[in-house]
Amino acid sequence: MNEENNREQDTGIHEKLAELSRVGYILIKDRRFDEAEAKFNEILELDDENNYALVGLGDIERKKGNYDKAIRFYQRCLGFHNGNKYALIGLADCYRALRQYRKAIEIWEKYLSQGETDITVLTRVADAFRKIKEFDRSKEIYLKVLAIEDDNPYALTGLGYLHFDKKDYHTALQYWERMHRRDPANIKVLTSLGNCHRKLKTFDQGLIYFRKALEIQPDNFYALFGMADCYRGLNEQEKSMQYWKKILEYDSNNKVILTRVGDAYRNLKDFDKAEEYYQKALNIEFDTYAVLGLALISKERGDYLKAIESLSGLLVNDPRNARLYLEIAGCYIELDHKDKAKEILTRFLRMGYKNTAIKNKLEGLRF
Repeated sequence: MNEENNREQDTGIHEKLAELSRVGYILIKDRRFDEAEAKFNEILELDDENNYALVGLGDIERKKGNYDKAIRFYQRCLGFHNGNKYALIGLADCYRALRQYRKAIEIWEKYLSQGETDITVLTRVADAFRKIKEFDRSKEIYLKVLAIEDDNPYALTGLGYLHFDKKDYHTALQYWERMHRRDPANIKVLTSLGNCHRKLKTFDQGLIYFRKALEIQPDNFYALFGMADCYRGLNEQEKSMQYWKKILEYDSNNKVILTRVGDAYRNLKDFDKAEEYYQKALNIEFDTYAVLGLALISKERGDYLKAIESLSGLLVNDPRNARLYLEIAGCYIELDHKDKAKEILTRFLRMGYKNTAIKNKLEGLRF
């Protein structure tokens, strides 16, 4: 009789734990974290090793961004239930969020070693290897995913980024184009295709994709930037400026964009407006390109000594910038100081740096 009572009691506790757990996870889904936490703590009062409660508490802290607390719950669960797949996944996701990619990979691989073929986990492992620049390992896993599921969007996206990071833009394009066929209205895919063409200097093609992105999302920063930069590459400065200024409507203190507007006005020979935008950038923070732009305006106006002074100042923090040496040399040539032009160009080469334009310029000054 006692044995039967004990069985009934155990069944009652088990059913209560199961119900508390079920309600707890529903509450997590509804982001009612405090209520969910209360349910899981009630479980732990009855069973302090309960894996559902420990994982649930870990999930709550992870979703709240408290990764260190979440890690402790997942590890506590694994201490009692070694190999629990939900604890492993949660733990790895915490390390990924903390950018501790090698730890995340170690946990995911432990999960996969149990015989799981989880495409989501495989793509996360590939992503992590890509983040730590182990491109060959990353590519191998992405391709494994594609062998399981042709045109898996996460694998295609990852391979696109991987080849883009390796500056293999032609191959990156192939993967992004497959993604585009699968999801033609995806903004990230459209801007990534545009960026590949921008890097390849096929600016006309880049414009097509950036324009499509803007049709879907007119204020998308990357599409606006891409349009502006493609027009800049095509030397259509007025069209370029139109999109730089559109960005400034949303982000008026973006010094990079302010200098780009300054560059556009300078290339259009509107030096007063160019100076205005360069100065706006410098009022926010020191910017090398704004100072360079002002120096080039001085050079265009024939104020070569002022240009030399500004360019020489930039050399202090950027001694490997070949363009600065070439611009300074150009100023000295205009002042008919060829010896000083030779001196500045020779200084660059004596530091052990190599640059064909500088060598050619120096060679030309010898005759």
